[in-house]
Amino acid sequence: MTDPATLSLAELAAAIRRRKLSALEVTRALVDRIARWQPALNAFVSVEADDALKAAKAADRALARGKPKGPLHGVPLAHKDMYYTAGKPAGCGSKIRRGWIAPATSTAVARLEAAGAFRIGALHMAEFAYGPTGHNAHLGPARNPWDQSRITGGSSSGSGAAVAARLVHAALGSDTGGSIRLPAHFCGVSGFKPTYGRVSRANAMPLSFTLDTLGPLAQTAQDCGLVMAAIAGADPLDPTTDGAPEWNARVATRAPKGLTVGVPTAFYVDDLAPEVAAALDATIASLRKLGCRIVAVELPDQEVVSAAALIVLAVEAASCHAPWLRTRAADYGPQVRSRLENGLAYSALEYLEALRWRGPALAAHLASLGKADLILAPASRMAAPTIAETDVGGGPGAEAAIQAITRFMRPVNYLGLPTLVVPAGRSRQGLPIGMQLIGRPFGDETLIALGAAFQNATDHHRGMPDPP
Repeated sequence: MTDPATLSLAELAAAIRRRKLSALEVTRALVDRIARWQPALNAFVSVEADDALKAAKAADRALARGKPKGPLHGVPLAHKDMYYTAGKPAGCGSKIRRGWIAPATSTAVARLEAAGAFRIGALHMAEFAYGPTGHNAHLGPARNPWDQSRITGGSSSGSGAAVAARLVHAALGSDTGGSIRLPAHFCGVSGFKPTYGRVSRANAMPLSFTLDTLGPLAQTAQDCGLVMAAIAGADPLDPTTDGAPEWNARVATRAPKGLTVGVPTAFYVDDLAPEVAAALDATIASLRKLGCRIVAVELPDQEVVSAAALIVLAVEAASCHAPWLRTRAADYGPQVRSRLENGLAYSALEYLEALRWRGPALAAHLASLGKADLILAPASRMAAPTIAETDVGGGPGAEAAIQAITRFMRPVNYLGLPTLVVPAGRSRQGLPIGMQLIGRPFGDETLIALGAAFQNATDHHRGMPDPP
């Protein structure tokens, strides 16, 4: 039998559909793989093997009758433990939500189930999705499959680790300040943050109602597009999706020749580790070979945009958690409690000014692009630091390290732009390095198309970490 771990999501779904692999064979293989990797990675918070095997048998029976549910028929998936499934616990990485049973299923998960996927478990996350490294005071840290002393990135820590170790072929994460893109960069997978309002957030844990974005992590850009085709579009349960277009598969597979790619002249290229700078240069060369035109772009002051994003996130997160901060403050981990309390220090005037400036800031950003279709930029200035180096309880340098790794994340969230991270190189220690493709509003499919073309021409996404 072909090892399912060697296949991309698109390849696996096709193999099941053509009955070259059964859903039961795939699920058994993944359950065994999870059992080998989980003690080393701490990627899962629950593994629901029995339920998944039952669902796999049902999927095989349906396929035998000629009744596949959709393009992901028979594929087991797991998602960040903030996606609600009716009747299942959703701990959200916290003590406060431990044992809480979800009363409804998130729209994104329901749409994946309608496409034929089913649940194999739930994945580790930073407490209440409010941490960029993968540390968790209640669950312990998730660990990077390429080097278990290194961070996964957060807050979609389990999603990044599980996809990188090929424990699942795709996983949903969330991105409020980089929480899909950082794990994709550090773990060496593809991660997609859609345009704000493109994917419903209904019945997924909120953190910041004007920044939260839901999207996939997977081996390839094509796989991210396959998930997006299932979950994108309007949902009456989430008013921010009103008018959101359905996924355009034709645009998502267009040839990249003729695209204009902007490379920032500042901020995203400042103080890069040498390996990251080299990966950026190599990516530019690859995109030129694909027929893209590369131009320099002078963006508006990204420090100011990032600062505005911080205000919005801090205040909205504090607002979301205000009832528990009043009644259960001691049940938060110290880092998350401190970050939430920081949000109480901003005035209403500061928050409203930060909100009001978003429209002009986006207009200035788009004007700076000129004729560029998208921007190419590093995801972070360095490869994954160690868990110890970024542990805020372990020394005074941790906060500086965290600020350094998150520097390139927040402007995209504030502006609501779609962004794809793709693996684009390795550090001297063999750690993954990712690049961001930052698009125009609702230019999501263009990013997937270019990412897929880049991956057809390179092999950075094909590596598999050694088993523990």
